[in-house]
Amino acid sequence: MIVQRVVLNSRPGKNGNPVAENFRVEEVNLPDNINEGQVQVRTLYLSVDPYMRCRMNEDTGTDYITPWQLSQVVDGGGIGIIEESKHANFTKGDFVISFYWPWQTKVILDGNILEKADPQLVDGHLSYLLGAVGMPGLTSLIGIQEKGHVIAGSNQTMVVSGAAGACGSLAGQIGHLMGCSRVVGICGTHEKCLLLTSELGFDAAINYKKGNVAEQLRELCPAGVDVYFDNVGGDISDAVISQMNQNSHIILCGQISQYNKDVPYPPPLSLAVEAIRKERNITRERFLVLNYKDKFESGILQLSQWFKEGKLKIKETMINGLENMGAAFQSMMTGGNIGKQIVCISEDTSL
Repeated sequence: MIVQRVVLNSRPGKNGNPVAENFRVEEVNLPDNINEGQVQVRTLYLSVDPYMRCRMNEDTGTDYITPWQLSQVVDGGGIGIIEESKHANFTKGDFVISFYWPWQTKVILDGNILEKADPQLVDGHLSYLLGAVGMPGLTSLIGIQEKGHVIAGSNQTMVVSGAAGACGSLAGQIGHLMGCSRVVGICGTHEKCLLLTSELGFDAAINYKKGNVAEQLRELCPAGVDVYFDNVGGDISDAVISQMNQNSHIILCGQISQYNKDVPYPPPLSLAVEAIRKERNITRERFLVLNYKDKFESGILQLSQWFKEGKLKIKETMINGLENMGAAFQSMMTGGNIGKQIVCISEDTSL
């Protein structure tokens, strides 16, 4: 059987901006038979995420993420349906999920890398299992729980950068649900600002491309900032940290403004901002959600419950077609998405 797949066509370079042309689509033959322990799956949805930018380099700079190889199939978070199984845990028709899902229309996989996906957790919206009720949701929830030190009723102000993205759009809502009295989002368009305040419950939003971020923060956070959920790093974070209170906390979720630069992760702060951080005893510890696997199960159930109760609004930008994976990745890296960026490969769940 001939299937389509996406391979890494070229590397953007450590200091380059990724483009759609870094990926290419090709056809490949899928074997007719599967071996013991394997399953054949039809891909339904694939995820593109900022962390993937480091996988485009020859060296990812981390020991827990491997680089993609040139002319080899690219992989990431994916969901699909089993068409044939020779693995004891799975039967035809099961929905399954993996973080190492090849960007391919149909694929034969070792069943051991898969987990069953439960559509009931998301009222049948399977793609949400790659977003709000998946890793981005867990990253936001566990990040706030473990590094945010939110105390309900203590009048805390939270600021979220990259606030209209996959994690940011959830983090602001979770901040409120866990007891922050004021949540302010920072994003890059007027449309995103409106969405944050009208649909997602943010108290205010700042468009960093219009006006002075520091001035707007002073106005919108008169009591200073107690918790900062940081998705971007760079100048925006410098402006926020400068207005953080004594003994406040930074949740270091991501640093997308630095991902196209050859700098360590997390990038060091400038001397002036680091001096403020030390003087005010602001915590800024590296946060890696994979270190909290014991909290995943309860976290997914909590996120699912909030979604079903209407307390957690889920935003998603959906692009159709495997041939658009590269374009979706480029768009996500430049803020083209609102909420989670998902690519729909097939919506056909018939067998």
